[in-house]
Amino acid sequence: MKKIVIIGAGASGLMAAAESAKKGNDVTVIEKMPRPARKVMISGKGRCNFTNACFDMEELISNVPTNPRFLYSAFSNFMPYDTIAFFEELGVETKIERGNRAFPASDKAVDIVDALVKNAKADGAKIITGTVKAFDFDGETINSVVLENGERIPCDAVAICTGGKSYPATGSTGDGYSLARSVGHTVTKIVPRLVPLVCANNFIPRLQGLSLRNISIKLQRNGKTVYKDFGEMLFTHFGISGPVVLSASSHINEIEKSDYRLIIDLKPALDEATLDNRLQRDFGENSNKDFINSLSALLPKKLIPVIVELSGIEPSRKVNSISRTERLNLGKLIKNLELKITDFYDIDAAIVTGGGVNVKEINPKTMNSKLVKNLYFAGEVIDVDAYTGGFNLQIAFSTGVLCGQSM
Repeated sequence: MKKIVIIGAGASGLMAAAESAKKGNDVTVIEKMPRPARKVMISGKGRCNFTNACFDMEELISNVPTNPRFLYSAFSNFMPYDTIAFFEELGVETKIERGNRAFPASDKAVDIVDALVKNAKADGAKIITGTVKAFDFDGETINSVVLENGERIPCDAVAICTGGKSYPATGSTGDGYSLARSVGHTVTKIVPRLVPLVCANNFIPRLQGLSLRNISIKLQRNGKTVYKDFGEMLFTHFGISGPVVLSASSHINEIEKSDYRLIIDLKPALDEATLDNRLQRDFGENSNKDFINSLSALLPKKLIPVIVELSGIEPSRKVNSISRTERLNLGKLIKNLELKITDFYDIDAAIVTGGGVNVKEINPKTMNSKLVKNLYFAGEVIDVDAYTGGFNLQIAFSTGVLCGQSM
């Protein structure tokens, strides 16, 4: 019987614990927070979008912008349909919503957390509260983990499943990175992922609280399009947020060295010619009105003064005096509203962390360290991250299962 220590009782740690305990190992999970899986508890605004019902490997991989190839073995071993079946076998009924997002039918994240904890304990894993401070390491293997209170827990193998650095109130404070470094691993640059973005445009504060639906966006880096999406977004006091923005943030690197711009098409269902016909019709119906009072059928009320200002057309101009060129330029503006992105919002607000333990130093078929014989990794502490929609929790489950089976 091996003595297994797993650091972190989150999604990946609890999966790893259950799998390892099933094989008859003596498994101890060390969790720094009073309750396990705090981050899972708040995911999906408390509803927990726990996976994506995406059953095609290539489609699954296409939703992982960072080091997707590393995950082939983990995904092949435990796919989203395995995750759904796993929770249903534990009594958690599932429902699938827009974008193939899988939720517990109860809309309660606590059902997912309780199932993870119950499963790990039923298989024989022990969960204790404590903070791992260091390892007793002889240069080749880790012999024990050292807790903050000085206690040493001997181990035959250890897994770092501590999560990243986002949502630190849930316990994700980057502990795993320093533990990995202490035994020779390198950690790539830590950045926020799936995070709101800060914009420089002076009209942003005026749009605070405005939600846009059915818009399309293009993210451009130094004039080249690096990402496109369609869906919903939200203006905030500092910039922009919402599903399409969070996914776009995963494609931003070296933000301080590049010119990033988000181009919003407010009317993606209309090409420029069709939009111009619509503007002509609206202008014809409002020909004697001031320009600023002619757009209410086309644009949200909060957005109209900003679009009018950006168009360069005097708000009090009569609609019947607007030239064809001015009208065409207005149409171009509506289909190409440009925002200059200057920064990520605080990493504390990020859904996941970008960066982590270098995947080149981990065996993708086992999650075993290539540098330390008995060290394993799973979950967000590794340099992999995905788009919104349940993909990041699927990474945690898949890598956790493979880690636990391999230990």
